[in-house]
Amino acid sequence: MKRIDLNCDMGESFGVWNMGQDAQVMPWISSANIACGMHAGDPATMQRTVALAVQHGVAIGAHVSLPDLQGFGRRAMAISAADLHALVLYQLGALAGFAHAAGARLRHVKAHGALYHQTTGDAALAQAFTRAVRDFDAQLAVVAQSGSALLDAAQTLHLRGLREAFADRGYDNDGKLLARGTPGALLETAQAAAQAVMIAAHDAVVEHHGARLTLTADTLCLHGDRDDAAMLAQAVRDALTAAGIDVQAATS
Repeated sequence: MKRIDLNCDMGESFGVWNMGQDAQVMPWISSANIACGMHAGDPATMQRTVALAVQHGVAIGAHVSLPDLQGFGRRAMAISAADLHALVLYQLGALAGFAHAAGARLRHVKAHGALYHQTTGDAALAQAFTRAVRDFDAQLAVVAQSGSALLDAAQTLHLRGLREAFADRGYDNDGKLLARGTPGALLETAQAAAQAVMIAAHDAVVEHHGARLTLTADTLCLHGDRDDAAMLAQAVRDALTAAGIDVQAATS
């Protein structure tokens, strides 16, 4: 039986925790990328999201970001390798504390938003990011897109890399994600479910113009900040199960 990890970005709220949305998404996923307070989240939200993941047996990962609460971590920032190393360590330590208190531990780390894209192409930032992961816990897996400098840097440091693809985002003909705001960038529920099955079962994706591209993934991402995140998560999980694909954390 084929196997795929289904991850989702979680805990991306402030003050009044969005327990309803996250609680509805969590049963359908196998890994949670939990915001660490830089692009979203706060201590209480982190604590409650970790507890929810433990309740559902979902693998806990740190979703680390540039310090950009106002822009939800989606604005590129100039940052030195030394500052990024410290920033990643800071966020890992914060979330790991809540995981430890809940009787769990971190399993993976994933960059968010602009940092995800900056570490895809910038080797120096990718190396700083992975050095921080190694220095904190060399057992953590690093999640990034295939071809990312982050996966190359992880391999150099003998860290486990997980190739990520996106169930709910459209792809361009170069294999990259369509820019947000362009037609087809965000997929509807039925489209996302079909794309998830194609990637997991056939190592392929149909890009925006209709061509079929090879795309191999260890983990599929859903975005938890969508208004329909719970419905999307259930639809994708159901489609994968119906296709005979086992959904299980890649780090289990």
